Amino acid sequence: MSFRAAFSQTQVLRSRLGKMASQFSNTDAGLGLSLADLPKSNVFTSKLPPDPAFETPESSHQAQRERLYPRMVKNAFFTFVRPETTDDPELLGVSSKALEDLGLKTGEENTAQFKAVISGNEFFWNEENGGVYPWAQCYGGWQFGAWAGQLGDGRAISLFESTNPKTNTRYEVQIKGAGRTPYSRFADGKAVLRSSIREYVVSEALNALGIPTTRALSLTLLPKAKVLRERMEPGAIVCRFAESWLRFGTFDLPHSRGDRDLIRKLATYAAEDVFNGWESLPGAVSLGKDQPADTVENPTRGIPWNKTQEHQYVEENRFARLYREIARRNAETVAAWQAYGFMNGVLNTDNTSIYGLSLDYGPFAFMDNFDPQYTPNHDDHMLRYSYKNQPSIIWWNLVRLGECLGELIGAGNQIDDDTFITKGVTEDAAPALIKRAETIIERTGNEYRTVFLNQYKRLMSKRLGLQTQKESDFQDLFSELLDTLEALELDFNHFFRRLSGVSLSDLDSELKRKEVAPIFFHAEGFGGIGYTEDSARDRIAKWLDKWQQRILEDWGSESDADTQRQNAMKAVNPNFTPRGWILDEIIERVERRGDREVLGRVMNMALNPFNGEWGQNREEEDRFCGDVPRFQRAMMCSCSS
Repeated sequence: MSFRAAFSQTQVLRSRLGKMASQFSNTDAGLGLSLADLPKSNVFTSKLPPDPAFETPESSHQAQRERLYPRMVKNAFFTFVRPETTDDPELLGVSSKALEDLGLKTGEENTAQFKAVISGNEFFWNEENGGVYPWAQCYGGWQFGAWAGQLGDGRAISLFESTNPKTNTRYEVQIKGAGRTPYSRFADGKAVLRSSIREYVVSEALNALGIPTTRALSLTLLPKAKVLRERMEPGAIVCRFAESWLRFGTFDLPHSRGDRDLIRKLATYAAEDVFNGWESLPGAVSLGKDQPADTVENPTRGIPWNKTQEHQYVEENRFARLYREIARRNAETVAAWQAYGFMNGVLNTDNTSIYGLSLDYGPFAFMDNFDPQYTPNHDDHMLRYSYKNQPSIIWWNLVRLGECLGELIGAGNQIDDDTFITKGVTEDAAPALIKRAETIIERTGNEYRTVFLNQYKRLMSKRLGLQTQKESDFQDLFSELLDTLEALELDFNHFFRRLSGVSLSDLDSELKRKEVAPIFFHAEGFGGIGYTEDSARDRIAKWLDKWQQRILEDWGSESDADTQRQNAMKAVNPNFTPRGWILDEIIERVERRGDREVLGRVMNMALNPFNGEWGQNREEEDRFCGDVPRFQRAMMCSCSS
């Protein structure tokens, strides 16, 4: 069936309680647990069908590992597969925040078991006592707008699900770079150090900014593993975790194969075990009066009618509500990307999370000079995944997901009829089902746009220090600011941070506003074509005048209130973001110079991005928070990065 796509142009993820796993005292939960004592589960592998070739952990464990190498896998969502063991792994870093959020105690990262597990040398299963056996997920995806077929976890292996006893949040913990799986295709299942450093830092940086994301617990160097990419490089493993690793592509693959039973199982699992029950989803809304396929035009009223069948008001069924939840979450996340100038770089459907998480970090970037055309992916010649296109691309992906769920969301109140479950849609019922599904997708598109815009306005208002929202803010403040940044080639995030420190008393005359304007310039001055220094100052001063008036409306003119406003802005406008040039320097220092300490310092900055200073290396901090070097702005890299 075919569905219509529509329009153009997400953040603070609503926290959801996970399943209760084990009972621990408040004291134990507060102090954190050892890795061995952390509650573990395997809900994913217990509720979804495994690879038919290896239906049990025992069958996979007893097989030679070469039998688990790349091939087509059908009628399954995962394969049981153990990581490859590694020689002399070196733990390079651990995120203290990730350790806390998982429920692990401080110091656990120093234990032998922790180091063995996060490097793939140990897992929580044995033939005598069972436990949780590792697995790799099977999925497909649309890549750069074209169907790519079976993809899957080619270098990621999930170890277990864990529940933090204090928060009751359940995460799926996996390692990336631990060897081949059936989904590695022509690759080696390894990860290189440079890409691992990038993912390790940015995962925690986005979380610290409040942007929904997968997380990174640790980074391990594999000194004896040499991996061939553009050159021979050292291997590494990132231990990462997420509330769910389900992607749009997990639905794409069974849909491409016409496996309607698998789609229903997966959608049910997502609602009941990822989103914690159907009752947690958005409430159903009426679709109006259902119109049977056998209708004629009523000449007296001009509406479809049927002589033998009364129209019934139809509400969305539970699968439509699931689709709307996924759309809402992704709308909030892409709004956050836009508000903070973050670009994923490869928003294929296999890189789009049903949970609304920023997922799979390849050629990502934070915006330097504001340029809506910018993409950090040097293979994206058509700018498909550029900054300005991210909201519409996520919607394009959501329409693909709508196609996968189309039969379920279009079935209406027939969703649980035995005939529909076993045989599918009859020819007579198909037109009405397709129409209903199209209507739901179209309405979800409107909901997606509304959620996106509301979240974007909320975040931009906070970044600009506003306490209220006015309709005119979008044009007078947001749009005009972005146009000014683009015209003068000014740094996106630096502008907000520097604005946070400007007091209203510095802006109470046109002369003062022009004197303040240069603090937003780069060290070498402003950019743009056709501007003099005076005209550049004048343009910024005019915007500052409008902004000042809105701040006065919201905060008043008292100095104490202005101090509160500045503090509120500094609490949402980062002083540090891991730019491309910074990550390149860290990679070079760690890989080539053996500098291990810089990674810990930068992670501390990423975990506390709003600090004015971090008390580590002041010269380095100032440099990393200062101007982006002129010839290192708007960097691009490959998907293997």
